[in-house]
Amino acid sequence: MSDTDKKVTAAVIMIGDEILSGRTQDKNLNFIATWLGERGIRVMEARVVPDIEDEIVDAVNTLRAKFDYVFTSGGIGPTHDDITADSIAKAFGVPIGHHPEAMARLTAHYEAQGIEFNEARQRMARIPDTATLIDNPVSKAPGFQIGNVFVMAGIPSVMQAMITGIEDRLTGGARMLACSVAGQIAEGMVAGPLGALQEKYPAVSMGSYPYYKDGTFGANLVFRSTDPALLEAVKQEAVEMVRSLGVEPVIGDGT
Repeated sequence: MSDTDKKVTAAVIMIGDEILSGRTQDKNLNFIATWLGERGIRVMEARVVPDIEDEIVDAVNTLRAKFDYVFTSGGIGPTHDDITADSIAKAFGVPIGHHPEAMARLTAHYEAQGIEFNEARQRMARIPDTATLIDNPVSKAPGFQIGNVFVMAGIPSVMQAMITGIEDRLTGGARMLACSVAGQIAEGMVAGPLGALQEKYPAVSMGSYPYYKDGTFGANLVFRSTDPALLEAVKQEAVEMVRSLGVEPVIGDGT
């Protein structure tokens, strides 16, 4: 398999009632998907699940069997509704208990601050058996990896610090490249030619994203491929396609 053919996939699970209620706006998916994409790992599915054990177990077991990696955010704090660690343990069918290294890190952290390391805070040291810790440079409470599942905090700054520390555990594939061709043209006009272009280049992902600006409708045509030469060929044909419809195209990077 060539470098441009190797496909490594991932799924993201955002855990928490607060996301589903609208009280908390998720900021983790965009970061995770972008960060992984830059390393040749494509996020193919994302789910938001409530703080319900069976829902978490079902999502984890379904997605870890389907994709190369699964990343979760949320539910590993000190309160009663932080049930992610227990749910992951149940998904893998392993016991859970206080991890010696996690206990040592948190003990030192709270002692240094003169804060009691009480029973609630000790919940954050409960880790499923066989799991490997994920460092938390921000607040010290670790995440963990078990199998192909990486469990991280929900607070964006903490999650970002965690995920950037596990890069050496991940193996990426071909990086997805993208470009865009936009113009003030209605989707109804470009739909036919774009469909024909897709038939000609089935290996390239193509999408049309409409916008409304200054009283005029437009379309942003986005093309994605791991093959730079193929992507360039499609871009040039898309430019000519838009021009043939009487519109001057604007070329972008696909963002």
